[in-house]
Amino acid sequence: MSLKKGPGSMELGECTRNPGYQDVEGGGSAAETVSADPGEKHDSAAPKLDSDAAEEYTQIKPYAGMPKEVLLQYSSQARYRVPREILFWLTVACTLVLVALTITVIALSPRCLQWWQASPVYQVYPRSFKDSNGDGVGDLKGIQEQLDHFLYLKVKSVWISPFYLSPMKDFGYDVEDFRAVDPLFGTMRDFEELLAEMHNKGLKLIMDFIPNHTSDRHRWFNLSRTRDPHYEDYYVWTDCNATAPRPNNWVSVFGNSSWTYDDVRGQCYLHQFLKEQPDLNFRNPNVYKEMTDIIHFWLEKGVDGFRMDAVKHMLEATHLRDEPQVDPSKPAESVKTEFDLHHDYTYTQLGLHDLLRGWRAVLDVYSREPGKYRFMVMESYDYQEVEKTMMYYGTPLVRESDFPFNFYLLYLPQNTSGLWVKDLVHLWMANMPKGKWPNWVVSQESEASLDLYPSHILHFLPSASMTETHSIHPGFFLPNLSHSPVHLLLYFYYLPCYQVGNHDKPRIASSASQIYIRVINMLLLTLPGTPTTYYGEEIGMENINVTNSQIQDPAGKYNASASRDPGRSPMQWSGDMNAGFNIKTNSTWLPVHPDYRSVNVEVQKKDEGSVLAQYRFLNTLRQSELPLHRGWFCYVHADASVFSYLRELDGLDQAFLMVLNFGKESATTDLSSIRELPDQLKVLMSTNQINNGKVLQKSRVLTEAGEGLVIRYSTHTRFNPNHPEQCYVSEKACYLSAMDILYKC
Repeated sequence: MSLKKGPGSMELGECTRNPGYQDVEGGGSAAETVSADPGEKHDSAAPKLDSDAAEEYTQIKPYAGMPKEVLLQYSSQARYRVPREILFWLTVACTLVLVALTITVIALSPRCLQWWQASPVYQVYPRSFKDSNGDGVGDLKGIQEQLDHFLYLKVKSVWISPFYLSPMKDFGYDVEDFRAVDPLFGTMRDFEELLAEMHNKGLKLIMDFIPNHTSDRHRWFNLSRTRDPHYEDYYVWTDCNATAPRPNNWVSVFGNSSWTYDDVRGQCYLHQFLKEQPDLNFRNPNVYKEMTDIIHFWLEKGVDGFRMDAVKHMLEATHLRDEPQVDPSKPAESVKTEFDLHHDYTYTQLGLHDLLRGWRAVLDVYSREPGKYRFMVMESYDYQEVEKTMMYYGTPLVRESDFPFNFYLLYLPQNTSGLWVKDLVHLWMANMPKGKWPNWVVSQESEASLDLYPSHILHFLPSASMTETHSIHPGFFLPNLSHSPVHLLLYFYYLPCYQVGNHDKPRIASSASQIYIRVINMLLLTLPGTPTTYYGEEIGMENINVTNSQIQDPAGKYNASASRDPGRSPMQWSGDMNAGFNIKTNSTWLPVHPDYRSVNVEVQKKDEGSVLAQYRFLNTLRQSELPLHRGWFCYVHADASVFSYLRELDGLDQAFLMVLNFGKESATTDLSSIRELPDQLKVLMSTNQINNGKVLQKSRVLTEAGEGLVIRYSTHTRFNPNHPEQCYVSEKACYLSAMDILYKC
């Protein structure tokens, strides 16, 4: 090392020089091997190391602080170069393996469930959910006040019934302005704040979209009736006689002719619902563009999805011919209900699905942002024509709705039988396209007389001499239809329509009896697919009694027996004034049910055995257990009382068995023939709380009427490989316990 001296200072040289350093392998000195800096001037006066000192100063190993030149000298030696190259190529190999493994895992992983698959859909009827301003009517701010209720239930998907500006002839389904909020429910700012707060809490908002018709007060209709050149054909008009306005025999869903004469235009307009709800003309491309722009309007605001209302009515045949009568011998003037006609020219017309797929494409554009999938569900009552309902799923090449609403469980309360429930479930599963996602809606409407329905269909039913019958009406019986899909569908054609959990229908506890509400909730939350829950069903609310003077429903004012008010009473939040629905004034738009002090959210939160607690437990279980939310569904047993099925996942030792008693008395179920089940079964949850934790023999599974059991068991033997005809899965997946992952199998 050389030292450079300056006036009053001493500095280290620029580098270390070691002329005596001998390279161990090469034998040369460092001075000979490493060239000096060409810009450096050597000090001729620098002291020279004598030969003895050079021999003593011999560096044979790398040392800390060595210069780059020395480091490079060593790096080329085999003992340093080879380990370095080994580590390099080992790192490359490990990286390639990890990349390949990642690609394999991604390729083999099943598709993640979307938000509308992972959670039940909870329907809010805004008039009745929560009143925030004391006017007696629920509103958007009231919904915002109760968002924590959805979090408590572990519900993520909230469907809000219409809140558009409306004259309320059909309580919001007659829309005056699709881009405005009715002042009864609040303002557009209230909506935006509600939506923002829902998203902050991880909730999704589904809106009602009503494409088939508008209100007769809509700006488009007023311009159309005055023959404005742009809007003249926005609705379906035809020439008719003012004294007998019936261009053909088409009838409204609400009965009587679907044509009404307009004095201003001097023509008749079509309305498949109320006369205050004129049908839009979707054969006019401007109408389709207008409605598409409205979808854009709400999507831009951040809405997460739409329920498309009454879509099968959107197109009509242009020739306007009479529809064929179900009973040709019936006098034409007596044709007054939708069940009197075959709707060959008014329902599900050619071109309908093209319109809907166009809207699906619009939603897909907005779905490209991660975590912002936009959902679309169709509402279409197709009765015995189940194949028409399935068309709303789309095709293997073109997507349409995520699912159409499944209304076939609406017949469940009509016949409390295990076989009957299995038939209703299997009807959907057997007809649903492969790989699609099921859903379940259970609701009810008032029973109608059988005289309303075409009697000739009765001739197609099996002989009543069969051993088991299903009662559907006093003095009228149908044979067991379990193994006759055609007859089952014909049965739906004239059977009075029952639903549980819908703004148009009475509630579960009133339609099926209070003892069945828990087992029906268990059915909905353990079947594969997405369940739909109407507000209040999670606590077992019942219908109210509404006097003629209290009727609010426009339909009920025409016909008291058709009123939908009984199932729309205010939500029962607590035992306080007005059940906590309106705590500011003593006013409610419909009466509160008298049982609100014992049947309310606040009370049931404190009771582990309440309907609310069981609903929450089942929903939590559904979302946390792989077999329940994406595993196999397999029929195990069905008889006059009990319907039993299991949920399992390939590769997972844990599975679930459901035993549900829909009968009128207790039943003992023998499952000993199911060899895949263990001999002893432990009850994880019973709708009768005292049976929780009980150990049962599979040869004697006892259930009371209206009781449901969830049994969790361990097994290494899967049921589905040996019984493929009894099992269903939307998208097959297997569990790999070693890595705790799912993979396609």
